[in-house]
Parts: sequence; C-alpha cells; structure tokens
Amino acid sequence: MKGKSLIICLILIAAAIAGYRWLPSYYNPFAPLTLDDPPGTLTQFKLRRLTPEHCDVLLAQANARQLIRTQAVADSTGECPLSDVVRVRSFGSVSLSSSFLASCPLALRSALFVNQQARPITETMMGSGLSRIDHFGSFACRNIYHRANARRSEHATAEALDISGFTLENGQRISVLRGWKSASTEPWLRALLSASCGYFGNALGPDYNAAHANHFHLGMRGVGYCPQSINHQQKGENM
Repeated sequence: MKGKSLIICLILIAAAIAGYRWLPSYYNPFAPLTLDDPPGTLTQFKLRRLTPEHCDVLLAQANARQLIRTQAVADSTGECPLSDVVRVRSFGSVSLSSSFLASCPLALRSALFVNQQARPITETMMGSGLSRIDHFGSFACRNIYHRANARRSEHATAEALDISGFTLENGQRISVLRGWKSASTEPWLRALLSASCGYFGNALGPDYNAAHANHFHLGMRGVGYCPQSINHQQKGENM
C-alpha cells in the first residue's frame, strides 16, 4: 500500500512539474512580465515586482509597438530632483492634450491601461474609439495638497497622472467633472476608473473627495488602493 502511495505521489509531482513547464507565461507568477500579459491579479503582481531594468526594456518594446511614444529626458536637480524619467508624447493613436513627464513605471502602466482597457472599454460602452486624453499634468514639486507639514506628493517624483477628460473619435468631449454627473457617461467613466485600479497603486476619482471632482488621480503608491469614498481622517494619504 505504501509503495502504491509513493508511486501516486511521484506521478502527481511529475505531472505538476510538466504542467508548470508548459504553463503560459501570463499564468506563471514567476515569469517576467510581457506586454501581452492580460489584465488581472497576476499582471498586477508582476507590475509591483518589476525591476528598473526590465521596465526600461518593456517601455522600449512598447515604443516599438507604438503603444506609447516617449522621449528621453535628462536627470534634473533641485528641490524635487528627477532621474530616469521620460516625456510621454502619446499612447499610440491616442493623443494627449500635452506631453507629460513620467517615471518608467508610470509610463509603462499608463500605456498598458490605455491600450488594454481604456480603448476597448470606450469602444464598447460609448460606441466610438478613444481619440485623446486630457490631463492636468504629472510633475509638480509640492507636498500633498500643498500642506507645509505633509509628505511629498507623488507628483513631486512624476509618479502620478491627473486625467481631466477624454475626446472620442466621433468628436465628443467628456470632462470628468461634468461626465461624472451625466447618466450617459458616468457608467463609462466609472468603468475606466475601476479598470485603472489593476495597473496603478492608487486610482482616485470624484467620489474620493472634493479635490478630485474634476479628475482621476492615477498614482504609484499603494497596492491597488482604489476607494470610492473615505472619511476626512483618511483623505489625501496617497496624493
């Protein structure tokens, strides 16, 4: 009996090893992230453990595949020094109201979010493609909410993007401020904000507090911190 149990265990172990070997990379939490990994928990896990070197490689690949267009930027000094940042010009066919500075992780995550989620969600829910993203910027040398005694904002290191609105291929322009209150666009905007949570450390919108009534804040701090609303004691912890 013991011999049969041992044989069964060996067979199960061999099957597990063989299955692991042939497991698609996007199902393997230990395989390096690729641009084709689908949205989900494993991709979010891989994004969190991404090394600077691998991020640079993936961002170069994303540029080659026209998922994003970035330009190298020299390191800067001063009160809020920046290093290893790029200037994002566009997300492929999706243009921007203006270029913005971004750390490699912010640029890469933004490209994945726009191409894997924002574009198909817009096409499905709005019946038109996504043409342009409007934003308030990414870099600002300041503390959270400009408070003198607060810690530095994510914006002080170019690790957060504030999206203020969108333009569709049919010419329709939707701002977060007005669109959030419209029955025809609120479900779509909520779907975009919810989908962004799978890529960023925090994704904050109009339901978070009054300061976010007119934009989505997509930042790097946290681990999928995407609250719909919070109390006054918690407000501003991730800005």
